[in-house]
Amino acid sequence: MAAPVRIGICSFADDALVNHWYPPGTPPKARLPLYAESFSTVEIDSTFYGMPARSTVQGWADRVPDGFVVHVKAFGLMTRHPVQPNRLPPELREGLPLDARGRIDRPSPEQRATVFAAFVDALEPLRSQGKLGGILFQLPPYLDRKPAVFDYLVWAREQLAGLPVLVEFRNRSWFDERAFPEVLRFLEEHDLAYVSVDAPHLDAANVPRTIVAATSPLAYVRFHGRNALTWNTNRGSPAERFDYLYGRDELHEWVAPLRELSGEAEEVYAFFNNNNQTDGVAQAPAGAALLHELLEDDGIPVG
Repeated sequence: MAAPVRIGICSFADDALVNHWYPPGTPPKARLPLYAESFSTVEIDSTFYGMPARSTVQGWADRVPDGFVVHVKAFGLMTRHPVQPNRLPPELREGLPLDARGRIDRPSPEQRATVFAAFVDALEPLRSQGKLGGILFQLPPYLDRKPAVFDYLVWAREQLAGLPVLVEFRNRSWFDERAFPEVLRFLEEHDLAYVSVDAPHLDAANVPRTIVAATSPLAYVRFHGRNALTWNTNRGSPAERFDYLYGRDELHEWVAPLRELSGEAEEVYAFFNNNNQTDGVAQAPAGAALLHELLEDDGIPVG
């Protein structure tokens, strides 16, 4: 049987949702339960910027119903991004190496393993309630394809104690036509889920190509928007970078690929990361609703 496509948003609390989607005056603790009335899954991206507290994760788990799936973006240090020390709990900061800008960078494997263990422990409330999906590993755009990164992904998979790992490549070298089949084979051999993306049509080193594939029982798609003008801007917020309202024809391009993933994988997820607003309309839920309509019209099950 075809797997239902679960559609969600990357974050349940970004400004566009708070200001243009939730009812005015919705208190912070009421946002996730309201979100869960419209969606059956969410991707938590705040965990990339700071290690989550177990109490915070407990709150997420308690405020969503059984059957709801929470995917979590890996903390930046776990995916080879330099981070500010204050993004870690005080007990994890001691002895970590700093770069010239005062950021934690290139810790030893032992130090990094400690961070992984703390991250996994913080997620236990979601896992124990059966609500934890995968851990999104979004690699930095400067991390190109080389043996050391393959090795690191295998090591990271071991640190995550059997949790599903979702790998999003952001450097164009991973999509080289001759090498990409090898990349997919590697992911499949190590039970790592490839993340397909929809991104601007730019020929730039930090723009992933849109190639649809599944390398594990879990298939994952992220919609970043197609705003070529803001993708590489150094000004403004991430909301400006992903400022894009998808049209019907653009999302219709994904009906056939999602049908294929639905037939191949056991679980299929599609997340909208275009987290801004257009004329007072929150872009991500608008895109999610439109994709839902298009899939249903084509007879593809939607969860």
